[in-house]
Amino acid sequence: MLQTILVIDDEANMRHMLRVLLTKQGYKVDVAGNGAEGIEWMHRGRYDFVLCDLRMPVMDGMAFLEQIRHNPQETTVIMMSAYGTIDQAIETVKQGAYDYISKPFKLDEILLVLRKAEERERLRRENRQLKERIDAIDGQLAFGGMVGKSKAMQDIFRLAGKVARHHTTVLITGESGTGKELVAKGIHAAGKGSDAPFVAVNCASIPAQLLESEFFGYAKGAFTGADRDKKGLFEEADQGTLFLDEIGELPPDLQVKLLRVLQEGEVRRVGAVKSRKVDVRVLTATNRELPALVEQGVFREDLFYRLNVLNIHIPPLRQRPEDMPLLCHFILHKCAARLGVAIQGIAPAAMELLMQHDWPGNVRELENVLERALILADRNIILPQHLPEQLGGRRERRRIDDVLGTYSLKQAKIIMEKQLIGRAMEATRGNKSKAAQLLELSYPALLAKLKEYEW
Repeated sequence: MLQTILVIDDEANMRHMLRVLLTKQGYKVDVAGNGAEGIEWMHRGRYDFVLCDLRMPVMDGMAFLEQIRHNPQETTVIMMSAYGTIDQAIETVKQGAYDYISKPFKLDEILLVLRKAEERERLRRENRQLKERIDAIDGQLAFGGMVGKSKAMQDIFRLAGKVARHHTTVLITGESGTGKELVAKGIHAAGKGSDAPFVAVNCASIPAQLLESEFFGYAKGAFTGADRDKKGLFEEADQGTLFLDEIGELPPDLQVKLLRVLQEGEVRRVGAVKSRKVDVRVLTATNRELPALVEQGVFREDLFYRLNVLNIHIPPLRQRPEDMPLLCHFILHKCAARLGVAIQGIAPAAMELLMQHDWPGNVRELENVLERALILADRNIILPQHLPEQLGGRRERRRIDDVLGTYSLKQAKIIMEKQLIGRAMEATRGNKSKAAQLLELSYPALLAKLKEYEW
């Protein structure tokens, strides 16, 4: 469809010139002699853009802006004037104009402003579509930040939604990267205590000698360095949810104490005399086979049964290929919004490669691949060449010295740094803070690199 422009100007020559020039550029153009006539034209149909003079009889540009301020058409207005000042330009933008251009102007100037306005409208339209798509997903195909239309995932979403209404322990199982913590967060968010704390801890990440004090807290003077009372994780999560990831890594002596907390609903800080009551929903997760650990004597059988009141198993990504397109677009658009870049989608050839991969790292691996592809994409669409080699993105085998043009490690490091910094700056449209986050650099370090490479 042709984009439509309404030109509002009291000078007949200006109206005629703009009609002729813009029609040659492929626009459909209507003209009006003042703001009041412009309002009449806008009642008859929709316009993508309005070029409006500031000084006119009957109704001037500012009065016109005031009249259409709440126009549901969301028309983009560009003001024009031969007598304008900077203050006037600022005031028109405050009143809702997109831009301001001074007369006399060259055709290239007005076309440049229109192209910028078209780009802004395209991004706004994409953002609206993305929001509508995400809202639809949230309403039908999602739970707790996860999306999926496969029967397996729909069953998980329904089960998790039911569980959320009841204060019971849940064991969430599945391979690494499948989204076990997202399910736990979703259960917490959908439950009665959603306003209370959600405390997540990876049992494998805490040194064994610190586990007890981390879980249950300690009293002042309990050991060297305990100069004050400290709450443990159970007290931090009181009235809320405690999510224990990698529960299979919990040492046997702490398994006993965890079982007691679940049975009695109370904790005793290290070095304390009295116990404290806590009301905590405990959700656990593991990528290990707990029944096998029970048979080996590594994990307590009574604790396993206490944790496994209800089990939610998340299948790996390779077992639910029907979720891939929806999941890819959901991740890609959320990533694009975070990075502040535009994205149209994924080319069919690239989607075919994504569908064929086994995804041993599951959704976490997919997120990393899509973020990388988004940074590399030059035309706002993911193509096969933007995907890693293991996915078939680059079919030809090239030697590293062919790619970098050098055998020198020092020179290769410089080349790679410059390329990655350049990509990150392009992806974030020059936003140094976002680029630093993307590169996993501190902001001062990025500034130093930009200066070093004269970016």
